[in-house]
Amino acid sequence: MDTPEVERVAVTREAAALLRELWEEHGPLMFHQSGGCCDGSSPMCYPAGEFRTGGSDVRLGELDAGTPEPVPVWMSRSQFELWSHTHLTIDVVPGRGAGFSLEAPTGQRFLIRSRLMTDEEAEGLE
Repeated sequence: MDTPEVERVAVTREAAALLRELWEEHGPLMFHQSGGCCDGSSPMCYPAGEFRTGGSDVRLGELDAGTPEPVPVWMSRSQFELWSHTHLTIDVVPGRGAGFSLEAPTGQRFLIRSRLMTDEEAEGLE
């Protein structure tokens, strides 16, 4: 029996709509969640490649937001060590966007909603 592929990240319909708007203005996008304080506690949306990832980052997956290409989601490895058994959903709410994140001037901000993975999902990770 095949083990179902476990998805670590998802996007709400509202956040996907904002991503499509941002894509039209900026082109390919990416997310990075650093796990630091202040701006690091929010998912930051950048033009693809603007935030340089490396060995200290983990690619969690890609979002199907209805954009021409999926939007990759990255997290710092130290944050991932704490959140490795957590499913993340990127959502959007009214408010001021974080720092240099692309949604900052839109009057909306991205945030992460999380839940622990089910036992079945956790087994699929191992």
